[in-house]
Amino acid sequence: MRLLVVEDEPKVAAALREVLVSEQYEVLVAGTGDEGFARASSERFDAIVLDIMLPERDGLDVLTSLRARGITTPVLILTARDAVDDRVLGLDSGADDYLVKPFAFTELVARVRALLRRGRAGELPHVCIAGLDIDLRTRQVTRDAVRLDLTTREYELLEYLVRHRGQPVSRDMLARDVWQEAHRATLDNVIDVHIARLRKKVDAEFQTRLIQTVRGVGFMIGSTSPE
Repeated sequence: MRLLVVEDEPKVAAALREVLVSEQYEVLVAGTGDEGFARASSERFDAIVLDIMLPERDGLDVLTSLRARGITTPVLILTARDAVDDRVLGLDSGADDYLVKPFAFTELVARVRALLRRGRAGELPHVCIAGLDIDLRTRQVTRDAVRLDLTTREYELLEYLVRHRGQPVSRDMLARDVWQEAHRATLDNVIDVHIARLRKKVDAEFQTRLIQTVRGVGFMIGSTSPE
């Protein structure tokens, strides 16, 4: 997952980058509103953490300009302003969430995770991979027109693999983003059991296998035919 942090205070920006990188996100930092707008307009990010008080161009202006261009990347606003009117203005300007300084980094990380979980659904309402059809709005899944009866966790796991299709997904990533646990130590067996159950439902009755094991890394969605 790729994040853009737009923050002009070097110490705050460095701390934000450090904590988000520790959660295995790729993080790019912009120090001014103009730089943040230019990056967000020309590069793909999964979420943006945007301070309001910025040099050159304030965060609300950056946000409204991005939305005017049709850029729907989820945005978490950071601000020292705690008045209700300020929060309303930020949300009305197109923000997806709002966090008041000072804040706990654990809360920031939790809010970023929440944005990432729901933020892509509007971009990809419907996905089809080798006959596997997923409606991200209704959470209905079919394979070759056969409806698959998935549990909530199995669906979340499948959706996460699909959002990272073509890329290996590690157990650390699954523990963090699907199970929302910072450490996977006690989850390896749980993850493997859920992968096995999901694989049985998605692949067992079909010629093309989609859920692949990447040795030494984790899992990915692709398409291979059985030998």
